[in-house]
Amino acid sequence: MIKITAGIGKNKNIAKACSILNKKSDIEINLVNTNEELISAIYDKNIDGVVRGSLSASGVIKSLKNKSSNKINRGTFIHSEEYEFLILPVGIDEGKTIEDKVVLAKQASKFILKLNLSPKIAILSGGRSDDYGRTKEIDNMLNESSKLYDVLSNEFSNDIDFKDINYSIKNYNILIEQAINDKNNIIIAPNGIIGNYIFRILVLLCKWPSYGGVTLGIDNVYIDTSRDQTVEGYLRSLELAYRLACLKNTNK
Repeated sequence: MIKITAGIGKNKNIAKACSILNKKSDIEINLVNTNEELISAIYDKNIDGVVRGSLSASGVIKSLKNKSSNKINRGTFIHSEEYEFLILPVGIDEGKTIEDKVVLAKQASKFILKLNLSPKIAILSGGRSDDYGRTKEIDNMLNESSKLYDVLSNEFSNDIDFKDINYSIKNYNILIEQAINDKNNIIIAPNGIIGNYIFRILVLLCKWPSYGGVTLGIDNVYIDTSRDQTVEGYLRSLELAYRLACLKNTNK
C-alpha cells in the first residue's frame, strides 16, 4: 500500500483530486491541515510521498534546508505532449554560480534516474555563440555556459554516480526551442530569474501541464504545488508522488 499525505487549505480542489486517486486499490491518501503535520509526514518513514496541496509553503522548505546536510533545491517538472523535463533553477535567488548549477545538474540527474531514464542535460545562456562582444552581460552568460559545460563534462565523467550511465550534456546557448525539440529532460537556465520566466511562460501562459515543484537533495518524495491549483493540476502532482513512491519501493 502506497501512503501519500497532502495538505489542504482554503482551496478544496486538492480534496477532489485525492478522492479521484484514492480509487486505486493500492493507495491511501491522508489530508492534513497544518504545515507542522506536513513537515512531520515528510520525515515519517511510514509515509511514501507528500504533496503540499493548498497549504501555505511557509516553513516547509526552510525546515527541509535546516534538517538536511545536502543543499535543497527545486525544479519544475513539465509534461509536454511528447515527453517530460525539468526546468531549473526556478527560484529567483537560485543558480547564481557555476557551483550552484553543478549541484542542480547532479540532483536533477539523480531524479531523472529514479524515473529509469537517462539524463539529457541542456545548458542555456543569454545569446548565440556569435553574439559574443555585443554586451558585457551577454559575454558573461556565454562564458559561464561554456565553463559550466566543461565543468559538468569533467564532473560526470569522474563521478561514481554517473560515469557508468548513459547521459548527454550540450550547451544550447539561447536556443531553448532546440533544447526542447531535442527532448532534453534537464534544462538549466542561466539563473533563477530566467528559469522562473521560462516556467511562467510555458506553464502559466502556454498551459503546458506541470507536475509541480520537485524537491531535490532529499530521499523523501515531496512535491511542492500552488495553493491556487486546479483539480487536474493537483491530480498530476499526486500521480507523480505515487509514481515516485512506487519506483522507490521497487528499487529497495
